[in-house]
Amino acid sequence: MKRLGVSIYPEKSMMEEDKQYLKMAKAYGFDRVFTCLLSASKSKEELMREFTEIITFAKALHMEVILDVSPAVFDKLSISYDDLGFFHELGADGIRLDLGFDGLKEAKMTNNPYGLKIELNMSNDVDYLSNILTHQGNKDYIIGCHNFYPQKYTGLPYDFFIECSKRFKKYGIRTAAFITSSVGQIGPWDINDGLCTLEQHRNLPINIQAKHLWATGLIDDIIIGNAYASEAELRILGELNRDILELEIELEPDASELEVNIALNETHIRRGDITEYMIRSVDVRKKYADHSVEEKQSVSQTTGDIFIGNNHFGKYKGELQVVLKDMPEDKRKNKIAKVVADEHFLIEYIKPWSAFKLVNVK
Repeated sequence: MKRLGVSIYPEKSMMEEDKQYLKMAKAYGFDRVFTCLLSASKSKEELMREFTEIITFAKALHMEVILDVSPAVFDKLSISYDDLGFFHELGADGIRLDLGFDGLKEAKMTNNPYGLKIELNMSNDVDYLSNILTHQGNKDYIIGCHNFYPQKYTGLPYDFFIECSKRFKKYGIRTAAFITSSVGQIGPWDINDGLCTLEQHRNLPINIQAKHLWATGLIDDIIIGNAYASEAELRILGELNRDILELEIELEPDASELEVNIALNETHIRRGDITEYMIRSVDVRKKYADHSVEEKQSVSQTTGDIFIGNNHFGKYKGELQVVLKDMPEDKRKNKIAKVVADEHFLIEYIKPWSAFKLVNVK
């Protein structure tokens, strides 16, 4: 099951505001919490008190809590790699290792007696995970999560992100990555240009960031890196279809009730023997074979446009097509909508036999 998460930074925020944020996130279907000890400057006792309170609150909401740590945190708090009891006492479900060790230490951590999950940093294209498993790390207690990047232009490039993610997915490890709120101002550091994993996401609407990560097929959990996301952002993420890619479209003013019904109320399947010019949803033409699709004025076919075959298209009447490459006009087809510009790049994730849905832009 794909999950959504939020981040909180207790040393940078007010406890009651954190609690209200977690309650709101849970109400919109969020199930996990990322929080950070990397920037912790208080004493071990103060950290224990603050983090225990907020983690206990999150756990009462049935949210999983992962703490971000590094070798410096272990040193500052005098924690042994062989005894993770401190994190267990805080109530955490696991710890994220921002920096790696030698493979053996991580493997030992995965066999901790507290059942803590060990989340590995995925944002390095090295054989890190394989090394840990070679040292007999317990795969059942290993999960992975990418970094976020507070400084603009420092996020991961897409191809590198894909290669890093594949290293974890091939072992069946649960994966996570970060997206950024357009309004959140709180993070672990003073610089906060957004807290996303992929640089290309930094200025995109938050729902498109999430759709993209899930569309790759390589990311299970999506976490908002900065706090606090707006209620509108939480709501739109909570409403996303986590299993089927949904493209937002703008309907043409003259789209008929039948055409709107075909577009919005069906789950479309891309034909398996593909063409480079269009995505063809052919099952719908069988369902609507006895319906009349009146011809409209023909227009040229532009990338991202959506057409439906009209009465002059013979057996192809009712077939829905998403244009991939510009084509000349065809009077046998009616233009009924277009994919919103920001989501054009998502069309390429509709593979042969992929299911997808179309939703009217809100």
